[in-house]
Amino acid sequence: MEFISDFLNNIEITALWYLIPSLLMFCAGVYGFMTRKNMIAILISLELMLNAVDINFVVFNRFLFPGQLEGMFFTLFAIAIAAAETALAIAIIINIYRSVKNVDVTTLNEMKF
Repeated sequence: MEFISDFLNNIEITALWYLIPSLLMFCAGVYGFMTRKNMIAILISLELMLNAVDINFVVFNRFLFPGQLEGMFFTLFAIAIAAAETALAIAIIINIYRSVKNVDVTTLNEMKF
């Protein structure tokens, strides 16, 4: 047990420990955005990409400028924009569902106004 404790105390946490999961999140979001046909799944993938970018803002702020808070403010601003974007997208998706009875993006070309 003491060996594990000593090993964990000697690990240096660098920015790479945060950037790799952020990269994986972003890649999963891109994959979901490109392969899904359901608008809700596309919206969730887009939010996943935005959260990965928010993690990058915080990490670069923490490791490059530790005494400043610009990265945190950018992240809070991006979260607010993402919330507004999600509310607007959900409203659009609900209106599309009411008129077409489907949220598949391949059927949107059938919709004529």
